Amino acid sequence: MKQQEAIDLIRKGIPKNAIPQLWADVGCGSGTFTGALAHLLPKGSHVYAIDSMEHYLPRSLGDTVSVSFVKADFEQANFNFSNLDGILMANALHYIKNKQLLIDRLAKYLSADKKFIIIEYDTEISNQWVPYPISFVSLKDLFSLSGYSKINKVGEQRSIFAKGNLYAAAIEKTI
Repeated sequence: MKQQEAIDLIRKGIPKNAIPQLWADVGCGSGTFTGALAHLLPKGSHVYAIDSMEHYLPRSLGDTVSVSFVKADFEQANFNFSNLDGILMANALHYIKNKQLLIDRLAKYLSADKKFIIIEYDTEISNQWVPYPISFVSLKDLFSLSGYSKINKVGEQRSIFAKGNLYAAAIEKTI
């Protein structure tokens, strides 16, 4: 996926304000969506880019958004940060069997506003690359069980693998 495609996919899910924000990109891979997120965040923001494999990402992306790479298994690790404005997970949730447990565990790192941006394939058919797929309908059910009330599809594009479109969802727990 090209950088602009990633930006366009998540753009509607990222709050538009001038106040610096603190985010985590969980399962960041090579950083395509880390860069897209950094492009959309205001100057002075920070992104923790987390992946189990070592990746070398620039320390600054987008409009001078700082990036810290954290090598960790996001399903198991405990992190040294809190009060995140949001968590981005792009093509990472489909590797997790117990999604509810992970979502509830990651939520403790969020601020009171609790915002997730999830990018996944809109299918329930597993394969060797997507062992535990989650369609948008199933994603809504998953987050509803944890008390999230705003679950909206904010972007969608055709999958090059033709097994369901790629969607982006913005999820918030309103207080």
